[in-house]
Amino acid sequence: MFAALPLLALPVILYNLLMVALVGGVRAADAAARLSAPLFTVAIASHATWTVSLGDLLLMGALVVLFVELLKSASSHQVAIINHSLSMILFIVCLVEFLLLPAFATSTFFLLALMVLLDVLAGFILTIAASRREVDFHTD
Repeated sequence: MFAALPLLALPVILYNLLMVALVGGVRAADAAARLSAPLFTVAIASHATWTVSLGDLLLMGALVVLFVELLKSASSHQVAIINHSLSMILFIVCLVEFLLLPAFATSTFFLLALMVLLDVLAGFILTIAASRREVDFHTD
């Protein structure tokens, strides 16, 4: 049952929670400021400093989750079809939030929505490719 749930829902849910809990409102300026505020810096060997923000951490985690989702979508189990359908629903939710809610009109959320779209497309494309290989055409 849990294998059918799209894992990219986790970063999307986390973004939703962050916008409700941390921003104190749903204004776009507050959301963008909170996501881009530096959390910590890392000294790099080139003597430069790398500043990491909350939005960066959210996107890093979402990229790891996207990798796992792409590995899951390569399977041709019955659960994969349900996963693709739920991923499509998740993308529609992300698209509606991005277009209609000011706190979701940020580059961070746009990139999250793009990752969900890539998961949907990769899932359907891999399923179609796998089903072609499973069909055996006999020509006599």
